[in-house]
Amino acid sequence: MTDIKFLSFEGIDGCGKSTQAKFLVAHFMAKGQEVLRTREPGGSPGAEAIRGLLLTGDTDKWSAETELLLFTAARRDHLEKTIEPALAAGQMVICDRFADSTRVYQGATRGDLRTKVDQLHAAMIGREPDLTLIIDVDPKIALARGLARNSGEDRFEDFGLEFQEKLRIGFLKLTQEYPQRCRLVDGNRPAEAVFEDVLALAQS
Repeated sequence: MTDIKFLSFEGIDGCGKSTQAKFLVAHFMAKGQEVLRTREPGGSPGAEAIRGLLLTGDTDKWSAETELLLFTAARRDHLEKTIEPALAAGQMVICDRFADSTRVYQGATRGDLRTKVDQLHAAMIGREPDLTLIIDVDPKIALARGLARNSGEDRFEDFGLEFQEKLRIGFLKLTQEYPQRCRLVDGNRPAEAVFEDVLALAQS
């Protein structure tokens, strides 16, 4: 068992965080712990509707400012309808992306909006995970994985390799900004080896 109740996975598109989240949920459920696996954008009916707006269509569909507002609206609904009720019921919450993605994607990469990101987060969200695991992968490998999924939700992958490289730098900086909460995991290995590190950190 672990004292961590709210854990998020972060990283660039195609880094393997969804796979690691699935592994971790299965591990804790096998130990008898009640676990909710969720994702962003999404995780509640309203937030899933916004997900479709954000992750499909042309790269120039939204400005970074509009994305920030949409992501924050989705996160607020997710928090109200899914995350907070699960935590109140004693469940562990494992989330595929949370506020750190907005700090990097809109705050540092799509525009110089970090101050606005932080202001909106403080006003409308006001919560951080207990632990954030950032899966670090070579952007070329991650981008190829992301595009290979052919999910139809590849608007951010369509920004290209340079964008993914900027994202990686942004996530690495988060480990320096939030050293107590954000931990880096080398994702350039087989998924099972990556999970050994993920599990060790989640149980520490």
